Amino acid sequence: MSKTETLYAAFTGHLHAALDALEAAGTLPAGLKRGAITVEPPRDTSHGDLSTNAAMVLAKPAGLKPRDLAEALVAELGKLEQVTSAEIAGPGFINLRLSAATWLAELRAIAVLGADYGRSTMGGGSTVNVEYVSANPTGPMHMGHCRGAVVGDALATLLEYAGHKVIKEYYVNDAGGQVQVLARSAHLRYREALGHDVGAIPEGLYPGEYLIPVGQQLAAEFGDAYAAAPESEWLALFQAKAVAAMLAMIKDDLALLGIHHDLFSSEAELQASGKPDEAEAWLRSKGLVYDGVLEAPKGKTLDDWEAVELPLFRSTRFGDDQDRPIKKSDGTWTYFGADLAYHFQKAQNADALVDIWGADHAGTVKRIKAAVAALTSKDGTGADGEATPFEIKLVQMVQLLRNGEPVKMSKRSGNFVTLADVVKEVGKDVVRFTMLTRKPEAQMDFDFAKVVEASKDNPVFYVQYANARVHSTLRKGLAEGGFTPSPDHLELLGEEELELVKLAAQFPRIVEAAAAAREAHRIAFFLGDLAAAFHGYWNLGNDRVEKRFVNAQDGNLTSARLFLAAQIGQLVRNGLALLGVEAVEEM
Repeated sequence: MSKTETLYAAFTGHLHAALDALEAAGTLPAGLKRGAITVEPPRDTSHGDLSTNAAMVLAKPAGLKPRDLAEALVAELGKLEQVTSAEIAGPGFINLRLSAATWLAELRAIAVLGADYGRSTMGGGSTVNVEYVSANPTGPMHMGHCRGAVVGDALATLLEYAGHKVIKEYYVNDAGGQVQVLARSAHLRYREALGHDVGAIPEGLYPGEYLIPVGQQLAAEFGDAYAAAPESEWLALFQAKAVAAMLAMIKDDLALLGIHHDLFSSEAELQASGKPDEAEAWLRSKGLVYDGVLEAPKGKTLDDWEAVELPLFRSTRFGDDQDRPIKKSDGTWTYFGADLAYHFQKAQNADALVDIWGADHAGTVKRIKAAVAALTSKDGTGADGEATPFEIKLVQMVQLLRNGEPVKMSKRSGNFVTLADVVKEVGKDVVRFTMLTRKPEAQMDFDFAKVVEASKDNPVFYVQYANARVHSTLRKGLAEGGFTPSPDHLELLGEEELELVKLAAQFPRIVEAAAAAREAHRIAFFLGDLAAAFHGYWNLGNDRVEKRFVNAQDGNLTSARLFLAAQIGQLVRNGLALLGVEAVEEM
């Protein structure tokens, strides 16, 4: 194992070398697919340090019994100097125990690699487009947007760390009825800024106070030129001005969370460039778009429903319950029609696509995935295996609480609590980490009181405190005896310390698994486990003097333990950096 090759990567290499040897000996046929093989910790740590399913995965295609193949693999793996025992469990799983020297070498590797410990080349430089937030440009960000924003941003950082090139994209829905409503709302505030009595905000317009400065800017720029003008003269102009103002506000709100997109793609520009027409033509050429009439919606009578021929995408071919229109009866594009063209455009510049959506869009997942498979494969179905990989991650809403009670809405927004208000109250790091403490598809309560609580029940505090405690311990060692971290006597570390090293060594494989699954929250979960293990070991010293990190009677042991603490701190910082959270040194 080289200085910069992490332990799990090295043993994956050893396993493949053992399989190569069995192929060379004729025990295994050549060319078996090995993609499902894993090297990971056993579920029960009493079974060993590493476990592999290689014999279980390869036995059937090799025409062998799993246990027979496991015995052959154990014979090969047992030759490694790092392995102290290799055993077969159950029908053919292989468990390995490694020498203490192997784990101590990994502890040194953490120090050598520093911020790059965990960085991977698994992505191979392939480009992944991650589209997230993409809120309508009609107002400030709210906490419903916040969770998806953090999930998407952390995923983009994780994928880059795992060896991908990443495009962070925001799709601006600046076409359609909602931005016309925005323009009319801005015009009302414009007249208000000119001194007109506009009364109460009419039903159907955006009531938020955030449009007041937009109206003032329009009044300063245009005077009263459009105050009494017909809508046809100002609607398009005010729409463009208002959307630009909203995008500036949205970017400022996202910046509070440390989020900056690479690309803002306009729906209006997409349509003007003819991309939806191009996508429709492609799908028609594959027989996947046809002109037809939808069945009457349930509950509708012939008096209130009219049969209209529309261009329909054959989404039933992909498991949808009905074919879906890509245009409305007035000839404008449906949201689905524009969206499939947008994904067609994205796929031309990326090797894989990931969308972060609110859970309320779950009903459209199947049809858009079907459309993307059709648009990005030669046969128009995706069955040829050439379709651009495309995943959609659904994010549940966040319920805001204060001491268990629902939080009142913001006057500034009109009907919701703004992201800016929340970040300014509790801080960027608290918001970001909290959003990743549960799987995105799970419901989340965000209680203002609990997320800033200094207790082990608050995962944000618990992980931050681990890094702060490391720095406190290093300062204490220096102050009480001039002790500094040193790898010179790591052999003095005992089994309890090695358990910390074994957990820390999982970080690189957690990074790769999280990137492959597109699940950044796995990093937060790992950090919680690492922090708990570190605090648990630190607390041993409360009752057992010999377990304290700083022992003035044994400088060599103290320096070894400080070295261990320093590397735990390094991994906490590495993980927090992936989540976009600052690692504080004092609390």
